[in-house]
Amino acid sequence: MSFDYDLVIIGAGVGGHGAALHGVSAGLKTAIVEAAEMGGTCVNRGCIPSKALLAAAGRVRELRNHHHWQNFGIQLGQINFDRIGIAGHADDLVQKIRGDLTNSLKRLGVDTLVGRGKLAGPQKVSITTATGETTITCRDVIIASGSVPWVPPGIEIDGKTVYTSDQAVKLDWLPDWIAIIGSGYIGLEFADIYTALGCEVTMIEALDQLMPTFDPDIAKLAQRVLINPRDIETYTGQLARKITPGAPVLIELADAKTKELTDVLEVDACLVATGRIPATQDLGLESLAIDTDRRGFIPVNDQMAVLKGDQVVPHVWAIGDATGKMMLAHAASAQGITVVENIVGRPRTMDYRSIPAAAFTHPEMSFVGLTEPQAKDLGEKEGFSVLTARTYFKGNSKALAETETDGIAKVIFRGDTGELLGVHIFGLHASDLIQEAANAISDRQTVQTLAFKVHTHPTLSEVLDEAFKRASEQLAKNLEKA
Repeated sequence: MSFDYDLVIIGAGVGGHGAALHGVSAGLKTAIVEAAEMGGTCVNRGCIPSKALLAAAGRVRELRNHHHWQNFGIQLGQINFDRIGIAGHADDLVQKIRGDLTNSLKRLGVDTLVGRGKLAGPQKVSITTATGETTITCRDVIIASGSVPWVPPGIEIDGKTVYTSDQAVKLDWLPDWIAIIGSGYIGLEFADIYTALGCEVTMIEALDQLMPTFDPDIAKLAQRVLINPRDIETYTGQLARKITPGAPVLIELADAKTKELTDVLEVDACLVATGRIPATQDLGLESLAIDTDRRGFIPVNDQMAVLKGDQVVPHVWAIGDATGKMMLAHAASAQGITVVENIVGRPRTMDYRSIPAAAFTHPEMSFVGLTEPQAKDLGEKEGFSVLTARTYFKGNSKALAETETDGIAKVIFRGDTGELLGVHIFGLHASDLIQEAANAISDRQTVQTLAFKVHTHPTLSEVLDEAFKRASEQLAKNLEKA
C-alpha cells in the first residue's frame, strides 16, 4: 500500500517536534499536524516563558539582597524593575524559540499541516481547518496532543483575577496579595516569581504537607529556605472549595478530610496550580476503538505503542502528557525518539527512572529516580535494604565562594549491591548537577563506581562527588555487618 507519509504526528509540542526531527533522520517521510502555535505548552505557556520570568525575578531578588553583596565587598543602590519589560523578555524568548522550531522543521523537510488533526480509521488522519476537512494516509501515527491545566470543581476562572499558569506567564499585572492553589512545581516557581517582585503570597495545599511529591528531606529544607523567610503564608490540609473572581477574589477553604468550611479569604488574585490533565478529547480514538483511562490518559506500553486492553493497536503510538507517564517536556521528546526507533526496527523502551526533573526556584530543586519512601517500598517487595547518604553545600568551596551555601544532595542506593536508586538536590544550579546522576542511573551504576569518578575542583559538582564517596563508605560498612 502506498501512503502519503511514513509518519504523521498530531501535535507540535516539544515531544512532537523531537519525534519529527528523529523521524527525518531515520529516513521517514514525516508530517506534523498542529492547530495552534508551534512548540505546544512548553514553549508558549510553560517551560520557556516561566523560566524567563524566573530568571528576571531571580535577578531582582539577588540584587536586592544587600547582605549577599556586602559579603563580596560590593555596595548597590536602589534596585527597580519594569514589569512590562520582564513580561516582554519572556514573550521575546517565546517568539524566538517558536521561530527556531518552525525553521528547523522547514530546513529538514518536515511538512507542517495547519489544522486540527484526529484519527480517521486505520492509518488515516483527518485534518480540519476553517475551510474544510482533508484526510491523509500514513504508515504510522503518533498522538502528541499534550495537556491543559486542571481546574477543580468549584473554581471559576476569569483569566484576570483567577487564572492558571497559561495566563500567569503573561505577567499582565502584579497583585499585592495572591493565593496560589497547590505547592508542586508550578506553584513553587510562581511563588518564587511573585515574592521576588514584591507580592504577598498565600499558598494552599490540600495534602497534609507542602511539596508532597518531593523527597521528605528536600521538602523540609526547601520549606525552610523558600517558604519560611519569604512573604508566604501557608495552609495545608485545606481545599479551595469555591473560588469566585472579582475585587476581591473570594476563596472558601474547607478541611480536606471533613469538607467542612474553615475560613474565607479575600485576596487580589488567585493562581490555580493544581496540575494538568491530558488533551485527548476529539482525537478520533473511537475510530479505532481506543479507550482512555478514567483520567483521560491514552494507555501505552514501554515502547509507546497505544494499547487496547493488553493488545497493541497497530501503527498507533502516543507520547508526552497525553500518556500521563511523566509530564515533562524532555520526557516527551525521549518518548518520541523511542517511537521512531521502534518504527524503523531498532527496538527501544523507556526508562523513566533515569529521567530527571527540576523546579527552577532560587535555589533550585532537582531529582532523578526514586524518593526514599519509594525506594523502601521497592526494597520490601524485592528483598533488599535501602541506604542514604547526604552532603551539604555549606562545605563546598564553590558554594562558599558564591556565598550561596543553602543546599543538600541526597543519594539513595541499595544496601546490597550499591546500585544508585535516586538522587535529590536542593541548592545552587541543582538543575544542572542532576544530569550526572541521571546518566549514572541510566547505566545502573553503583555508588562504589561513582565514588572513584574525578570531579573538577573547585566546582559545585563536588557536592555529588562527596555524596557518592560517603555512600560507598556506608555500603562497605553495611556489607561488613552482613
